[in-house]
Amino acid sequence: MSSRYMQPLRILTQFTFLGFMVWLVLCFYNFVQIVSSPISATIGARPDGVDGFLPISGLLGTASWFKGGGINTIHPAAVVVFLTVIAVSLLLRRSFCSWICPVATVSECAWKAGFKLLRRNWRIPAIVDVPLRMLKYVLMAFFIYGIAIAMNSNSLKQFIDSDYHKIADVRLMNFFLHMSPVAFAFILTITLCSFVLRNPFCRYLCPYGALLGLVAVLSPLRISRNSESCISCGACSQVCPAYIDVMHQTTVISPECIACWRCVSHCRFNNALSMNAFQRFAIPGFIFAILVVTFFYGGTVIGTLSGHWHSQISLEEYGRLLHK
Repeated sequence: MSSRYMQPLRILTQFTFLGFMVWLVLCFYNFVQIVSSPISATIGARPDGVDGFLPISGLLGTASWFKGGGINTIHPAAVVVFLTVIAVSLLLRRSFCSWICPVATVSECAWKAGFKLLRRNWRIPAIVDVPLRMLKYVLMAFFIYGIAIAMNSNSLKQFIDSDYHKIADVRLMNFFLHMSPVAFAFILTITLCSFVLRNPFCRYLCPYGALLGLVAVLSPLRISRNSESCISCGACSQVCPAYIDVMHQTTVISPECIACWRCVSHCRFNNALSMNAFQRFAIPGFIFAILVVTFFYGGTVIGTLSGHWHSQISLEEYGRLLHK
C-alpha cells in the first residue's frame, strides 16, 4: 500500500476506536444508572474496558504487581491496558497517541478544523514552547514518584482495596457529568486552544504521553530520511503535528514523534522517508497499521485469557458504594 493512503487508514482506525470507546462509556453509564436505581431491573455486565480510562489505576496496579502484590482484582483491566500501551510504544513508538487515544483524535480534529477556518495553526515561540513541554514530564515524574516509588506494597494494597478506588470509574464519569466551574473552564480553554494550536494538551500537559514518549525512544522503529532522495522541500517538517524538523534529520528519535506517518504520507518522493526497523528494514504502512491494532487488541485478549480482565467487585458491592 502506498504511503499516501496511510492517513485515511489511520483516521479510519482512530474513529473506529473512538466509536468503540463512546459505546463503552454509554454502556457503563447505563450500568451505573441501573445499579444506582432503587427499582429492580435487569443488570447487564459491567463493561470492563472502561478501566482503560483509568491510567492512574493502571500505574497503581502495575507498581503493586512489581512490588509483589500481584495484579489487583479491583480494576485489573486498567493494569492490562496500561502495560499493553507501554508495550505498543516500545515496539511501535507512540502509535497509541496518533492511532487509538480518543483525546488525541478529538484534538487532531479540532486543529484541522482550525486550519481550514483560519488557514493556519499558530505555533508558540520556542522560548516558551520548550519550558511548556517540560510540564508533562514534571507531571509524569510526580505520578511515578508518588505512586511507583514512594508508596510501599502495603500502602498500594490498602489504596487499591479502598472504597475510593473501587469506584474510581464512577468518580471519573461523575467528574465529567457534574464538572466544577474550574474544571469546566480548564477543559473549555484546552478545547479552544486546540483549534489554533496543534494538540496542546498532548504536547504540554499529558503525563501519559510523556511516559510513552520516553519508552518510544527505545523502539526499534524510527522514521528515516534518505538524504540522496530528499530534495529538502520541507513538506515533512511542515505537516508534522509535533513540529519535528524531519527534513534536517537522518532518523527521528524525538520522544515527541507520535508515529502518525504524516511526514511519510506527504513526502513528495516516496523513497525519501520511510518507517524503518533497526534503521535497515522498511515497514510498509499497511503492516504497521495491522501491528498497531493487533498488539493493542492482543493485550486485552491476553488479559482475558489469563484471568486479569474482569473486575471482582460484586453488583451488591457496587450498589453499596454508590449509595454511601
